[in-house]
Amino acid sequence: MEKDYINKLILSAMDSCEKAYSPYSKFKVGAAILTDDFKIYEGFNIECAAYSICNCAERTALFRAVYDGHKHFKAIAVVGKRDIDDSFSEYCPPCGMCRQALREFCNPKTFKIILAKSVDDYKIYTLEDLLPESFGSDNL
Repeated sequence: MEKDYINKLILSAMDSCEKAYSPYSKFKVGAAILTDDFKIYEGFNIECAAYSICNCAERTALFRAVYDGHKHFKAIAVVGKRDIDDSFSEYCPPCGMCRQALREFCNPKTFKIILAKSVDDYKIYTLEDLLPESFGSDNL
């Protein structure tokens, strides 16, 4: 994956993180997903007092893109930070539900998950790295 797209995704995820609605956990998450035709969709976490209906940043970005008709993706960048800390000081990997949602639309062998603290400090995994032996439509 080109460094230019990695930077764009990380910066987009950081920008969307600032819009997160996280009054309960005080932990903001931002994500930016790259479609196969190189469009970027942003998402952020949205909390509710009834925690079970909250939505993660990764699924917000994914669902926005799917709503617009995209069904194939290259990569996603994810960042997170606490409200009390103005920096992205730790990596923020997707939860299990987000990994499974990504599996529905992404090739686990080629889809990249970028966990970032900055444009210079990040790790890249494949979906298969983070969700080995996954269940998908090919299992039906």
